[in-house]
Amino acid sequence: MSGSGAREAVFPTRQSLGLMKSKLKGAQTGHDLLKRKSEALTKRFREITRRIDEAKRKMGRVMQIAAFSLAEVTYAVGGDIGYQIQESAKQARFRVRTKQENVSGVFLPQFESFTTEGNNDFGLTGLGKGGQQVQRCRETYARAVETLVELASLQTAFVILDEVIKVVNRRVNAIEHVIIPRTENTIKYINSELDELDREEFYRLKKVSGKKQRDAAAEDKARDDAKAVANKAADKKENQGEEDSESQDLFGDKENEDVIF
Repeated sequence: MSGSGAREAVFPTRQSLGLMKSKLKGAQTGHDLLKRKSEALTKRFREITRRIDEAKRKMGRVMQIAAFSLAEVTYAVGGDIGYQIQESAKQARFRVRTKQENVSGVFLPQFESFTTEGNNDFGLTGLGKGGQQVQRCRETYARAVETLVELASLQTAFVILDEVIKVVNRRVNAIEHVIIPRTENTIKYINSELDELDREEFYRLKKVSGKKQRDAAAEDKARDDAKAVANKAADKKENQGEEDSESQDLFGDKENEDVIF
């Protein structure tokens, strides 16, 4: 029997068929939309993966240069430059702000670094000696922190997109392999049941029509038989009347008595 697979428990009527067709159309439209969304998110995911790889390579080079720069500063100054900077700095000049990017309905946070002007608490650091090395080290570590912020933004977007793509793909697979086949099987089941009801109705009407024809034929036959019997009785009565008229007196005098000699 068609539609014997997994289907929904519905009563096979025309209304249920219309509802199932509407549901199937909605499921197909939703599947197409989610498929396009998954493709767009996957494309952005691959782009972010490529940028993360580039940022990590860049981060390795920048941190290597920063480590050598810090070694130069330590050699030039001859003391713990990190402790001096921590003691002299009161407010951070390097700050981070966030914004959101909408990618196919998914909001991805983006971190953007910027430097505040007019705030240089450790501007006198390295004034005695090693000033150029200190300035170069500051610039190198500023670039390293910028690269760290960029990498953090990309990693955050990577994690969010990974989770969203998994959810979207699960929905796409559920619609494609569960909802749409089950709805199609339900439609096939309803169509088969409606066709069976139509065949039963046609057979019933055919039987009723045949019975009516047989009843009409029987009534016609009974009417013809009754008419034939009536005609036969009339003919018999007519023949009997003719015989009676022939058996009368030759002269038609039925009242005269016989003469006895």
